[in-house]
Amino acid sequence: MARPRKKQNDVVIVKKYANRRLYDTGKSSYVTLDDLAEMIREGLDFKVIDAKSEKDLTQSVLTQIIVEQESKEDSANLLPQNFLKEIIKFYGGNMEALVPTYLEQAMQNFVESQEQMSEQMEKSFGDMMPISSIPAMDQVEGITKQNMEIMQNMMQMFTQFPQNPSNKKSDD
Repeated sequence: MARPRKKQNDVVIVKKYANRRLYDTGKSSYVTLDDLAEMIREGLDFKVIDAKSEKDLTQSVLTQIIVEQESKEDSANLLPQNFLKEIIKFYGGNMEALVPTYLEQAMQNFVESQEQMSEQMEKSFGDMMPISSIPAMDQVEGITKQNMEIMQNMMQMFTQFPQNPSNKKSDD
């Protein structure tokens, strides 16, 4: 579905009402979570705000989109159960502040690697075969292992510090 926008970089304001309906102010129409997911795939940016309080609800709505995508029977689950369990373990822990930055960087590295891999395959194979038919799972698996090693090393580095240094008694 084509969405008329002034510019690709425009941030669309989506208002969320008490009845849970989402209103795209750029198109002047109600939208669904699927519509917002499609906007993301198209490279469009949006911000979801509560219609009454004007509180930013974007993070919550993005999480809802992921939950909805993961629950669809006809789509692949991108978030394995063990990954989700590990994420849950970080809430409230001493690594909680570092996890978002790490995950964001790991995803950026993955996207850049995917783009480089696609470019390289196009150069190598040209029009001989579609890129989607070339097995690239070994490279993706390597990137994933590398990211996990970085995370494990980072976790080990931070778990070497005392849990609560303020509880230490001084030798005064």
